[in-house]
Amino acid sequence: MNPSTASTSSERDESSVTATDRVYDAVYRAVLEHRLEPGQRLREEEMAAEFGVSRTVVRQALQRLAQDQVIELMHNRGARVPMPSLDDARHVFEARRVVECEVARRLGGHLSGEQVDELQSLAQAEMEADRRGDRAEAIRLSGEFHNALARMYGNPVYVRMLTGLMPTTSLLMARFKLHGGQVCVAHRHVDLISALLKGSGPAATEMRKHLVELEQSLVASPRSPRRRLRDVFSAYRDDDETTTGAST
Repeated sequence: MNPSTASTSSERDESSVTATDRVYDAVYRAVLEHRLEPGQRLREEEMAAEFGVSRTVVRQALQRLAQDQVIELMHNRGARVPMPSLDDARHVFEARRVVECEVARRLGGHLSGEQVDELQSLAQAEMEADRRGDRAEAIRLSGEFHNALARMYGNPVYVRMLTGLMPTTSLLMARFKLHGGQVCVAHRHVDLISALLKGSGPAATEMRKHLVELEQSLVASPRSPRRRLRDVFSAYRDDDETTTGAST
């Protein structure tokens, strides 16, 4: 996945953002933030009306999203949000452990003060969003925390791999997480920061524990009712950043 296509609108150069980017970013964020449900259909005509763009623009965005495996294009049936299975979860979390445990091991004991401050700020903001019941924001910040670690390590291949795994992780959590909880628990990120300060071994161990805990929280459960696309995208359509201008 191209990191520029996976970034949020706040990370883009305003002058370079196109209508296709806006639709791409809104769908990507809606998947990450659990606003779009696994299996939900994405109808071109409806989306074009919601974003005030042509169906050609929507089609281009959907094609890019399909290339990045954020959505699925079905022959003669349009687009839909994927429905990953519990079998998929094993593959996703195995890959995340390979990438993120190595990132944690390499960063352990080597974070700068500025990097620690950034991670603590993200964890604090996530906890505050969770306390006020802003689930979408808490989910977004959770993904940003994990992406920040990969970025701090500095291997762009790892960043791309993690960015590609985040939407599927979020869909798995939306579909199977016990009690419908958020993707990560904020206090686990605080524990992870403490482990990163202790050194390579504790950092890798804590990251593995964190990811295993997430995987084990997935259970088969009844599906919740799907929201209308009009309700899903209202947050991004009315968002100044998204309209001027994106986990996870």
